[in-house]
Amino acid sequence: MHESITSLAHVAVTPHDLATQAALATMEGGGNAVDAAIAANAVLAVVAPETCGIGGDLFALIHRPDSAKPECLNASGRAGSNATSASLRDDGHTEMPILHRATITTPGCVDGWEALRARFGTMAISELVSPALDLAENGFPVSAELARTIAGRAEELSQQPSAAPFYPDGRMAQQGETIKQPQLARTLREISDGGRDAFYGGQFGSALIEASQDRITRDDLAVNQADWVEPLGLAVFGNTAWTVPPNSQGYVTLATLAIFELLGPPSDPDDPDFQHLLIEAYKAAGFDLNDYATDPSTAPMAGFELLANHRIEDRAELIDRGQAGVWPVQRKAPGGTAYLCTIDEAGMGVSFIQSNFHGIGSGYSAGDTGVWLHNRGGGFTLERGHPNELSPGRRPLHTLAPTLWTDQDRLAMLLGTRGGHMQPQLVAQVAAALHAGGDSLEEAQARPRWSLDQPDRPIGVEPGMPAAPGLEDLGHGVVEQPGLVSAWGPVSIIRIDESGVRTAAADPRVATATARSSPAA
Repeated sequence: MHESITSLAHVAVTPHDLATQAALATMEGGGNAVDAAIAANAVLAVVAPETCGIGGDLFALIHRPDSAKPECLNASGRAGSNATSASLRDDGHTEMPILHRATITTPGCVDGWEALRARFGTMAISELVSPALDLAENGFPVSAELARTIAGRAEELSQQPSAAPFYPDGRMAQQGETIKQPQLARTLREISDGGRDAFYGGQFGSALIEASQDRITRDDLAVNQADWVEPLGLAVFGNTAWTVPPNSQGYVTLATLAIFELLGPPSDPDDPDFQHLLIEAYKAAGFDLNDYATDPSTAPMAGFELLANHRIEDRAELIDRGQAGVWPVQRKAPGGTAYLCTIDEAGMGVSFIQSNFHGIGSGYSAGDTGVWLHNRGGGFTLERGHPNELSPGRRPLHTLAPTLWTDQDRLAMLLGTRGGHMQPQLVAQVAAALHAGGDSLEEAQARPRWSLDQPDRPIGVEPGMPAAPGLEDLGHGVVEQPGLVSAWGPVSIIRIDESGVRTAAADPRVATATARSSPAA
């Protein structure tokens, strides 16, 4: 369902209809928006492991009614006590590998669930994972995206102990085929019965240690991976946009939009100058991302300093309004992520993002627990002395970058996407179309998007972008894609007007993405 919806009651937007249904049912059953987000995430772990799962990390921003500043949760895991850059250099690596056991960091998802429940939840964990358990035990249809992952990574995944549900009778599960996940169901039941101790301290914990080749230890698993932190906020387009501070790259989204607004863009998103200034603002905001989106304990600059007025102004001055700029090349970080947002009838809103990173992650499962382990450690560097160098107990650069927007103490918008390193540019495009271009939610979701993989490479554009020829005239290399690109979303959005009316729209780029309200709109 890709049209927009309007409601005064509960609303949920997720990348998969089964997760959206779970979120809505949770709120209709008496739970709040936080409960709904956890329930939806648990379902996604079952039906969309190519994007997220309990072997990955999560971030969340939570708006409480009449509160000007959201609560911010960083539940991203840390490198194990025996994980070092020196060991990889000794093995001949000159840069951090992406698919390697050394990229497995302690997953923060379940600790994140526990932290969210402890502060805001109203329902038992057993109630929240019940919809996911039902799907894992009784089956669900394989989506096109999951089928592509099963086929595309068959050589590595099929050898793992948790792979049996994806390769029944030795063949690849096909789109539309119903499969079950009994191994994951067993692990979810352990969480349901015993919480984080049963997860990190039980069979999963032992299997994780083994999969990491002892880089992660029992002592590491005893450390809670979820921290409540101060969010980053910045005045943009008459609202305050909020995100998660480093080690997240979220500051790049806010800086991009602030630079863009400062440049005084035209009001028509079809105008090449509109898109040119947005592209250049993104380049200016993020060209040195790898140096700043690091563990806060080693970051060279605090998050609020990255958004200081003088820094925004300095970067805006570097932009040539008549010519594409050339910026230093940054290492691309791949992505496999699920973003969702929920709002309950009382006005609590949640901007929630959870990830396995590289699609289904590292390609290694935690034994036969049904849990696929992320490779978030791929965000580290092996450079000696770098603030983001792989080191024990350190959090890596994180691509997850949700946003939450307020108008004084009123929740105005929940907005985010998957997309790895592309998240800030995708969110910025949609936010700019909404705020500077006057698009409706449905128009912003349908508007052709661009993507910049590296600053020295051509810009990919979706078909039908009116600004594309003008961008070429401004010096941007442009490569048109054959159609809407699923990896450039799905963006999820909920907007709330001054009277409390919620409007939501799902992204047409992913068939399973849906927006739903209660009662049905």
